[in-house]
Amino acid sequence: MGNPLPRSPRGAPVSTDQARVAVVTGASSGIGAASARALAADGYRVVCAARRTDRIAQLAEEIGGTAVTCDVTSAASVAALADSVGDRLDVLVNNAGGAFDAAHVADAEIETWQRMYEVNVLGVVRVTQALLPALRATGHGLIVNIGSTAGTNTYVAGGGYTAAKHGLRAVSQTLRLELNGEPIRVTEIAPGMVHTDEFALTRLGDADRAAAVYADVDSPLVAADVAEAVRWVATLPRHVNVDEMVLRPVAQAAQFQLHRGPIFSD
Repeated sequence: MGNPLPRSPRGAPVSTDQARVAVVTGASSGIGAASARALAADGYRVVCAARRTDRIAQLAEEIGGTAVTCDVTSAASVAALADSVGDRLDVLVNNAGGAFDAAHVADAEIETWQRMYEVNVLGVVRVTQALLPALRATGHGLIVNIGSTAGTNTYVAGGGYTAAKHGLRAVSQTLRLELNGEPIRVTEIAPGMVHTDEFALTRLGDADRAAAVYADVDSPLVAADVAEAVRWVATLPRHVNVDEMVLRPVAQAAQFQLHRGPIFSD
């Protein structure tokens, strides 16, 4: 065996001749923005990709990264992202996604379900296909797909989102099988309840209903908690793969069981 790659203080493999590069999709807010900040703090040059140019431009300036306007539902936009990244990539964080309704199956709009599948599943496939050559070129690429506990469970009024996240989980597991034998790791990070500024509001379309989702929950997860999981996975030795990581707040024992009320004394 050759000499192992030198490592950063936290253990991430580093290139001997170039800065490490990470791409984070959906980087304009929430988990994506937090992940971009966490990876930048660990020494990565982060390509911040999202549709909202103003937000990613501000983030890129803050962390010394690069902003690339990208819509993961557009093949042309994803191709432009790949061109911007170039011929080598260390870490890809497929974070772009979301829930766009809270409808019962009987009442759901097919177009809304199509949007969720397009973003949460096909968007991940498009980006991964486009950037896989650059991940291969490094000899130690890492793909992190941001899934959800909705990818292993179902709940009332969540059919469209849970179906999409189940699909993403299947993509992650299949990709790991298909890349077996190559020096590329595939991890799915599946958070439970995460309190971000936009997720519930985008889904429900009403600020009061969105606030009620988190009402009286003692310390739900926040975006930085998930970002820390992303950062930690990226620091592991290149022979170590975390297949799946499930994160929940202490108040959430399961997808269907959530404690509302005080837990912590401080």
